[in-house]
Amino acid sequence: MTAIFVHGVPETPAVWGPLIEQLDRTDVVALGLPGFGSPAPSFEPTMGNYADWLAAELAQHDEVDLVAHDWGALLALKVLAAKPANIRTWTMDGGDLAADFQWHDLAKLWISPEGEGFMEGLLSATAADRAATLVAAGVPESGAFTMANAFDATMAACILALYRSSVDIGNEWGPGIDSITGPGLVIDADQDPFRSADRPRRLAARVGAEVEVLPGAGHWWMLDSPQVAAEVLQDFWEDPTPS
Repeated sequence: MTAIFVHGVPETPAVWGPLIEQLDRTDVVALGLPGFGSPAPSFEPTMGNYADWLAAELAQHDEVDLVAHDWGALLALKVLAAKPANIRTWTMDGGDLAADFQWHDLAKLWISPEGEGFMEGLLSATAADRAATLVAAGVPESGAFTMANAFDATMAACILALYRSSVDIGNEWGPGIDSITGPGLVIDADQDPFRSADRPRRLAARVGAEVEVLPGAGHWWMLDSPQVAAEVLQDFWEDPTPS
């Protein structure tokens, strides 16, 4: 059995480090999306191609406890909709994808023609200034510099392409959610500024998953509350059947 962690944007697998250190298991893999702190992917960095990549990575393991965050969660929804037989449990902080899905303001900027200018500004800044920008967006200081230091032109290009491929993600991927089965756990970090308040519970209701609220935790809950998050995961893995 393997616990597989999938990060989001603009991150690398390092975002999971503090949480993984708190786990009482060593069968852990933190996947890195190609182009995020690594060379550019061999494929066009679209949402569909990243979902195919994730499906192939997960298929290499016999039994998986999947944990996904941010874009990793969206990719996981697409993969889980195909009902892969080797997923024992899944946990994510994603929400319901439906026809009314709306991207947050920063994503809309990246999708727009102004996206390149935004990225150029970040790339021309010092790592310290990028870290300060990330802290202002809610990244805990403990992880901001590592995240800022990993940001490069390859990641910027992948982010723009990924978001621009996802303009209609609610309609394209939303219907598949109804085929997802559990056991599943939806993390609801109640101070996440990118969160739509009802989406985690809507997702849980659609697929019969549990919801775990992390009070006071933000979008980067694995950095905000690594010990609490580790305890939540381990309790769920120990008894993943709905109460």
